[in-house]
Amino acid sequence: MADIVCQNVHKYYGENHILKGISFEIYEGERVGLLGKNGAGKTTLFKILSGREPFDEGQVSVAKGKQMEVLDQIPDFPRHYTVRDVLNTGFENLLSIQRQMKELEEMLALQHDDGLLKRYGELATLFEAKGGYVMEAELARVCEGLLIDLRMQNELFCNLSCGEQTRVNFARIILKNPDILLLDEPTNHLDIKSCEWLEEYLGTFKGTVVVISHDRYFLDKIVTRIIEIEQGKAFFYAGNYSYYVSEKEKRLRQQLEMYEQEQREIKRLEEAAKRLHDQSFHTRAFSMEKRIERMRKTEKPVMERELKATFREVDFGGKEFVKIRNVSKSFGGHEVLKDISLLVRKGDRVGLLGPNGCGKTTLLNIITGNLHPDEGEVIIGNSVRYAFLPQIVRFDRPELTMLDTVRFEMEWSEDTARNRLAAFNFTGEEVFKRVSSLSGGERSRLKLFLLMQQEINFLILDEPTNHLDVYSREWIERTLESFGGTLLFVSHDRYFISKFATRIWDLNNGKITDHNGTYDEYVLWKQMNSPQTETTKPKNGKRAEHDTKRRVNTKEAERKLKAIEREIAANELEIKRIDAQMEEEASNYERLQELN
Repeated sequence: MADIVCQNVHKYYGENHILKGISFEIYEGERVGLLGKNGAGKTTLFKILSGREPFDEGQVSVAKGKQMEVLDQIPDFPRHYTVRDVLNTGFENLLSIQRQMKELEEMLALQHDDGLLKRYGELATLFEAKGGYVMEAELARVCEGLLIDLRMQNELFCNLSCGEQTRVNFARIILKNPDILLLDEPTNHLDIKSCEWLEEYLGTFKGTVVVISHDRYFLDKIVTRIIEIEQGKAFFYAGNYSYYVSEKEKRLRQQLEMYEQEQREIKRLEEAAKRLHDQSFHTRAFSMEKRIERMRKTEKPVMERELKATFREVDFGGKEFVKIRNVSKSFGGHEVLKDISLLVRKGDRVGLLGPNGCGKTTLLNIITGNLHPDEGEVIIGNSVRYAFLPQIVRFDRPELTMLDTVRFEMEWSEDTARNRLAAFNFTGEEVFKRVSSLSGGERSRLKLFLLMQQEINFLILDEPTNHLDVYSREWIERTLESFGGTLLFVSHDRYFISKFATRIWDLNNGKITDHNGTYDEYVLWKQMNSPQTETTKPKNGKRAEHDTKRRVNTKEAERKLKAIEREIAANELEIKRIDAQMEEEASNYERLQELN
């Protein structure tokens, strides 16, 4: 049975045709990811599905009797509402039933009435079926998962930060237990632990989920179908995010082959029609031209431009990049870093993880010299040349255009600056945009471009994919894949962490656990060493042990496969580098022999 039906929906903003005849059905219990570049229309479609945006043509329907809840904007609550008051609105229906039961109890205490008794029994059955007797337990479970402690529950909702209000509002929606969930960026403002809890919750949620998200790890674990809005049309992929990436690439290549084959045939027929006109066979020529017009069916696919820019790297002779010795740091009596000693070695790719506000950015600022520790020291290797991409990117002269910023910082001519920017896919009129008008993603890309012009061997990144859409995140990842140096980064983007980290620093309560391995290995290690593993261990010990070993063996095989893939990728990069050098040294026989 379909919970949501969308038939031939069109939407215009002025002359801009945003949605061009979108049609699909979302069935009961499905988990659907809604993707599209910024401005493609996915948010517009999301609002249309929730009934908050009108449309020009078509039809949208939601199954009768189904309760839909939407996570995007934070509702207005009375200023005197505490967080607990807001959370209790999630139990409005249950509290209403409870009040009716209370009134009936008082009436039945005064007189016996079969009708009242029957009504009370009906309400009691409904109250139990909807989870009324476990309201407090459910509230505690959701608050624990979304990190809403008792202190926060007693605070005024209006005094919370935007991120905290979003978490509380999400908890309120979950407590309503709706049939259909529409979620817009549900993992924003959540740390990794809360994201994992949310994935576990949605894994057991029996209703339908439609989600817009830039969190690819989340999409991989939750959704079973992708709807992508591209150039006003909907494209469908029957799988999670990884399946979508693979299938979309195949679709675009097939479409490109069809387009090129079609264009070759059109060119052949156009030349034939011209010859017929020249020979005065106009009727046959006009007939052939009509045939050509009927052939123009395949649109040229929009392919991602290949990134041609690479990092200017400098070699490092030693093995020890950074020594962190007994570093401690406090703010207002709160110690965020406690006697930390660590070593970053050549070739490490370290992911620094931890809850929000635990001190990750503080540690990066100490390493980069932007902040001094209260105790201890950080020693940077003599040959280390590092660059730092902060979470919030700022420029000294934001009134300048992109082009002028690059010319000012690099002292290049206009032609050189435009050519270098073009290699990084900043082209056309885009280079004349003022830096002050750029989005967060565009600023990060521009800053990364400038960092790539420096000779560096150590790159430090603070939330490089934060607030970027999926396509911008992939763009930055493709850029970083060309960097062969040492990497240290803070990120909540598990897809990014899984792709780059070969070592994990887990910062918690001021201390760091150093795990030498990939993110997937780290997650498995945490599961194996969690106290919950022991307390929830099944009675059938041999079966549990067998299952655990099988999971470990699977993960080990995956780890080895990833290591081999990384090695192959590194070798391919080295081959490309040597090929490029061989082209440069084509006339130098001795040098060619060395390269061979």
